[in-house]
Amino acid sequence: MNFIRHFFILLISPPDMNGLGKLIFRIVKLVFVLFVGLSVLWVLLYRFVNPPVTLLMIERGFERKSAGKEWKLDKEWVPFDSIADPMKRAAVAAEDQKFLDHYGFDFKAMERAIDKNAHHHKLIGGSTISQQTAKNVFLWPGRSYVRKAFEAWFTLLIEAFWSKERILEVYLNVIEMGDGIYGAQAASQAYFHKDARNLTKRNAAAIASVFPNPLKWSAVSPGPYVRHRQYIILKNMRRLGPLDF
Repeated sequence: MNFIRHFFILLISPPDMNGLGKLIFRIVKLVFVLFVGLSVLWVLLYRFVNPPVTLLMIERGFERKSAGKEWKLDKEWVPFDSIADPMKRAAVAAEDQKFLDHYGFDFKAMERAIDKNAHHHKLIGGSTISQQTAKNVFLWPGRSYVRKAFEAWFTLLIEAFWSKERILEVYLNVIEMGDGIYGAQAASQAYFHKDARNLTKRNAAAIASVFPNPLKWSAVSPGPYVRHRQYIILKNMRRLGPLDF
């Protein structure tokens, strides 16, 4: 917090500089102000307007084209109330059980992830649903400290300007759920031939069980590991009970 406070003090009252230094400082200050203003407006826009596409969707499309496949973008936006309650609970049970209680970050989950990643080659994440939504909607795919910083910024913004219902609604409509399949409606149609509003607990848990690796794992033909994940998710769904928004 001291760093942030000193940073804003520096912006308001810069130190003595020569002509070139003052020019560079003004440019940096202008870029910073523009970024803050535009990012806030972008987040406010998506509070009311559904994101039409994400950079991940575009990247996956080009990956399919480079592999000699047809472009595929199977998605259909459905409002929050048209998604079955089990699908909402399955997502929370699988990805972020403290979703309704935190303000965008679960620091204990981050600490556990950092500790495990230090001792294992297979990396695991500690991101909340809010962080994943910020990453999917506003940022590019990949891993870097720069992207993590932007992810934290947009996470703070959506937590400030969106409701928890809106965050979960956007999350369940843009998340990758298979090869070229995005969102609960497209996944429920592709895997179970029904609308998202009609998903059962087992259907929802099956879809949520492949969230970490939807291009490798299958919701309808799961292996032992994915079946175990589905069992754990169902168990956590019963423990969580109804989501109190």
